[in-house]
Amino acid sequence: MNFNELNIIQPILKAIEEEGYTTPTPIQEQAIPKVLNGHDLLGCAQTGTGKTAAFSIPILQLIGAHGEQTGKRKIKSLILTPTRELAIQIGESLRAYGRHMKLRSTVIFGGVNQNPQVNQLQQGVDILVATPGRLLDLMMQGYISLKDLEIFVLDEADRMLDMGFIHDVNKVIRALPNDRQNLFFSATMAPEIMKLAASILRDPIKVEVTPISTTAEIIGQSLYFVDKNNKPNLLFDVLNEQSAQSVLVFTRTKHGADRVAKYLVKNGIKSDAIHGNKSQNHRQRALNNFKDRSIRVLVATDIAARGIDVELMELVINFELPNIPETYVHRIGRTGRAGNLGNAISFCDYEEKAYLKDIEKLIHQTIPVIENHPYPMEVFEIIKKERQVRPPRNKPSEKKSPKPTAEQKLDSAKKKGKKTWFGKRDRY
Repeated sequence: MNFNELNIIQPILKAIEEEGYTTPTPIQEQAIPKVLNGHDLLGCAQTGTGKTAAFSIPILQLIGAHGEQTGKRKIKSLILTPTRELAIQIGESLRAYGRHMKLRSTVIFGGVNQNPQVNQLQQGVDILVATPGRLLDLMMQGYISLKDLEIFVLDEADRMLDMGFIHDVNKVIRALPNDRQNLFFSATMAPEIMKLAASILRDPIKVEVTPISTTAEIIGQSLYFVDKNNKPNLLFDVLNEQSAQSVLVFTRTKHGADRVAKYLVKNGIKSDAIHGNKSQNHRQRALNNFKDRSIRVLVATDIAARGIDVELMELVINFELPNIPETYVHRIGRTGRAGNLGNAISFCDYEEKAYLKDIEKLIHQTIPVIENHPYPMEVFEIIKKERQVRPPRNKPSEKKSPKPTAEQKLDSAKKKGKKTWFGKRDRY
């Protein structure tokens, strides 16, 4: 099947062709006709499956069917997404597929000055892509009205819950008109996700491709057992051995990402880090440098990495294994996109062996181990930090001087010429 068979209008088909696509991915093939027919949709698809186009293309077509609006444009579609990077990526897709249509879309997110975003909103917007915090903030200020909304998209719902946005999502939903079409996408379908979906969707059609427990077969996986303190050295050696020019390295913490990036730069490998503590301008600059290959390695936390969509991503390295097994699938899904080959390398220390067990159980695979390397694991126990005992304030040999009695305090005060009292019984 090709895009011509999905009942897509000519302006969008032309843009799709200009982007170099001819054949829809499974999620696009299943979702686009359902959305065009006005159905609510429950989509289960992991990263790298073409999910963004699966809702962007039909939204452009449905909103464009209204023709040119007279007066100020009103928001007809809202796409709610958890991270700034993902919001920017969706905005780029809308502009790419809608380049031959007279529709206006904009992206709003926190971490930057709101004035440019407000100016775009005041000029009128057909499709709004937003993160929850900035959306609610501008709604409270009266800059955004959703009363004319026709299509609502909740993207990356599982990550929304992981990041604690459930209350913000519910606030947004309460502000939406009842008569609307809903599209709900999540990489996982845990019970809490299904509960959220049930509160939003009405008689949805479920579309599911590449279940989370099935890791893409085109991704080559390998594993190194290594002690924690030797991971930086092993990373340096692996990068020197690999020919990959686009390498995404994952850490569990923000400080860890900074330490790894700093170590690589110090050793002559062009790198940068992105995470929630970095400013939006820094994150976007680092991402752009990575896309145009000004830097070879991008070190990221899981939340910051959502929305990274780099063509020909050759290698993903798990510097630290994630404690949530589904996150491993999200991580390695950054490589091997759009049918390209990809590789994923993971480092595992003794404390992470439990995480590895959960990951292999989820993906129904045993990840091949690289045995012959310079830093074999030597620590086979969990090292507990010694609890520091606070020294006593007074040395045992020292005797505390007795506290003065009320009479002594009173005598001392009288000698100093003060009028005072010491407690209820000792008023003078």
